[in-house]
Amino acid sequence: MKYELEKSFNPELIENHWYAIWESAGYFKPSAAEISDAYCIMLPPPNVTGTLHMGHAFQHTLMDALTRYHRMLGDDTLWQPGTDHAGIATQIVVERQLDRKGVNRRDLGREAFLEQVWQWKEESGSTITRQMRRLGTSCDWSRERFTMDPDLSRAVTEVFVRLHQEGLIYRGKRLVNWDPVLQTAVSDLEVVSTEEIGSIWHIRYPLELENGGVSETEGMIVATTRPETMLGDMAVAVHPDDERYQHLIGRHLRLPLCERSIPVIADTYVDLSFGTGCLKITPAHDFNDYQVGQRHQLVPLNIFTLDGKINDAAPVEYQGMDRFDARKQMLVDLESQGLLVATKPHTLMAPRGDRTNAVIEPMLTDQWYVAMESLAKRGLEAVASGEVKFTPNNWSHVYNQWLENIQDWCISRQLWWGHRIPAWYDEDGNITVAHSLAEAQKLSGKENLRQDDDVLDTWFSSALWPFSTLGWPEETPELKTFMPTSVLMTGFDIIFFWVARMVMMSLHFTGKVPFKEVYITGLIRDAEGQKMSKSKGNVLDPLDLIDGITLPDLIVKRTTGLMNPKQASSIEKNTRKHFSDGIPAFGTDALRFTFASLASHGRDIKFDLQRCEGYRNFCNKLWNATRYVLMNCEGKDTGLDDTLAFTYSDADQWIVSRLQQAESAIAQAFVNYRFDLVAREIYELVWDEYCDWYVEFAKVQLNSEDASVQRATCRTLVRVLESMLRLAHPVIPFITEELWQKVAPLAGKQGESIMCQPYPKADVVRINDTAIDSIRLLRDMINACRTLRGEMNLSPALKVPLLATGNQQTLVGFSPYLRALAKLSDVEIMPGELPNAGAPVEIVGEFRLMLKIEIDVEAERERLTKEITRIEGEVAKAMAKLANSNFVERAPAAVVAQEQDRLAAFNTRLDKLKDQLHKLS
Repeated sequence: MKYELEKSFNPELIENHWYAIWESAGYFKPSAAEISDAYCIMLPPPNVTGTLHMGHAFQHTLMDALTRYHRMLGDDTLWQPGTDHAGIATQIVVERQLDRKGVNRRDLGREAFLEQVWQWKEESGSTITRQMRRLGTSCDWSRERFTMDPDLSRAVTEVFVRLHQEGLIYRGKRLVNWDPVLQTAVSDLEVVSTEEIGSIWHIRYPLELENGGVSETEGMIVATTRPETMLGDMAVAVHPDDERYQHLIGRHLRLPLCERSIPVIADTYVDLSFGTGCLKITPAHDFNDYQVGQRHQLVPLNIFTLDGKINDAAPVEYQGMDRFDARKQMLVDLESQGLLVATKPHTLMAPRGDRTNAVIEPMLTDQWYVAMESLAKRGLEAVASGEVKFTPNNWSHVYNQWLENIQDWCISRQLWWGHRIPAWYDEDGNITVAHSLAEAQKLSGKENLRQDDDVLDTWFSSALWPFSTLGWPEETPELKTFMPTSVLMTGFDIIFFWVARMVMMSLHFTGKVPFKEVYITGLIRDAEGQKMSKSKGNVLDPLDLIDGITLPDLIVKRTTGLMNPKQASSIEKNTRKHFSDGIPAFGTDALRFTFASLASHGRDIKFDLQRCEGYRNFCNKLWNATRYVLMNCEGKDTGLDDTLAFTYSDADQWIVSRLQQAESAIAQAFVNYRFDLVAREIYELVWDEYCDWYVEFAKVQLNSEDASVQRATCRTLVRVLESMLRLAHPVIPFITEELWQKVAPLAGKQGESIMCQPYPKADVVRINDTAIDSIRLLRDMINACRTLRGEMNLSPALKVPLLATGNQQTLVGFSPYLRALAKLSDVEIMPGELPNAGAPVEIVGEFRLMLKIEIDVEAERERLTKEITRIEGEVAKAMAKLANSNFVERAPAAVVAQEQDRLAAFNTRLDKLKDQLHKLS
């Protein structure tokens, strides 16, 4: 039987081959074995509009590693996939498509528009799931869900109706974030505050006199950044302790431009040090002002239309004007009346819609709300009791802080795409909440009912994701088996909007927490620590790292569809600087290994392309080592017959011991979600120890004339390699599957796929401390011999004898390895001291080593003197650099530490050279 591999590792060929086999064979499905522990991960449903970005690819890699790990542990494992309908984002996409055709959605009508959305979803809406397959994600695609699937929509309706029946959903008029372009309420997550340079205007509000007139000189100076909202002012507030204005509290002012009378009130919310200490109160257009208004029984006055224009509650001369056009006109009018006291530049945080970039307007509208107090109490208890644990634990404080200060949740959106609110109105405006129109008609006793036009906030259906995807409200086997799920992996930015809401909803409707643990990942940034964004031109497409991309294509991709086309030039320049040759194809496994290696518990993660290159090299190393094993073990006795004799060397027992230690460390790292440590253990075991050391030791042993030594060596080579492939499979699935198929028969393993094999578990009995110590000593001796060769500038092709003193039995055993790995012609064991030949000596424990070569003393002195001079120069440069306070204080800590390490290495080298020169003298 031939086990030969292709000469070089070609990721694309094996990735396309194996993923299709895995999925079609049903390996991604739960085992449904009753004796197994259940393990379940819910994929945070990406927007159906989306494409795979680096954050997705990072998190999906980690989720897949956990899923594959637990599947191989024998757990009944489910990774539940699906996508979110993404109400606002999807509606915008389809509206823009219609705009390009000259079609307005309102002209089209609701039903026809929704047909367009569903058509677009079927054609383009699954892009991200196709991309996920390229990453090797082993979700159970047969269970893929969409938040607007009939079953999930039924769950949404059931939750709404029940919460309404329990008095936890109500309709009310309150302030919300309003996007005047989309003309809908939006969540806090969809509002981005940006620092902008604006102005602050000081406006005089004249004091009303007792006779009904206004004072020409007395009044209050109000500072505002939004003069247009003064049309809705209902009071001016001062701090009760502000001595400047205490005599005016209770008096009235004449509101400029409106000729309305508004009171002066006292409230501790006012900041005495800001502006003039006088705060205009506009309850209908500011969240803080609304709270002040509630305390003082002020009636809010809305002066905006839903599209951001001035409505008919304002003076007639401003009605119909855009809010910012009205601002300009009002400032002109205020100045003409002598009421505009000052205009000053001012830096402010402007709230803008993340989809439209429009300035968000606090708007008083009728909306549906969920009362959160009782739900939040249970959510807090779940974390306090340990039912839900956060990793890293500090994120539990963020979760608690939000729930302790929670406000009722506005769940209605003025959109067409989404779950339509199951509420019906009769002709008199009476509301009936029901599962269907028929039920509403029966409950209300009326036939002519109109359903609410609004849809539910996308986060409402997402909050039900853990149990709705498992079949709730039905008591399905999946719900019984996998609820609560094992771990949720997500970003810190949606702890409030999604994580907390899932906890509250799951507890309320199932009596169970939705997941036992929450692992909060860091944010992927570029190599310089900058957040990746299209406007910065530093976005990386994971598929470009897998498949590679040319520089021209990368420039086109980064400069197409920019919000600001003027940025194209700087983005192209930046791209040419960092990717002068484009991006080479690294393959999926190298990218996944890179993500795993970066997954520490830090908040920010710098993605460095060089790491991808390093892990592509790792894959090549593993591939080539496997080729060597296959070529050298093919047709040989690989120890499949346990009745035959085996003579295991210390090297064999050492690598088996190291395998057990790595298996133990990796198991603990998975428990702690330290994927970086998983990657490090795999890397060090495979590259540093198996490939660089054990394979070299095995080459010596395979030349033995003892069949039992050869048999033990072959057996160790293939069985450790086979175990390492299983060990690495959750992180690098494609290459490990391809190699395992070739190696497994030699190791006596059978099965259709590595995915179906048990994950290696440490056996501490197989850890041989004596062998570990022996090989540590052997490696130190080999490295010492290599150092000696380097110090003597010997050609790699030149073999020379080694003179050695120390334990004779040890040296005899080590001699074959020393000759082969240190390129020695012989090892001469000296009974006493080494000869005083002037050659350098290395000391390893009790052993002294010296290469036996003829030395031209004068030439060697000259060489050493030159090298000492050079090293002293390097020491001086390093010391000068570290003595420079600008460098030490401003350079990154890692750079300073690197320079300190260089200095220490130079000094060590210098001491050795001087000692050597002294001996020659």
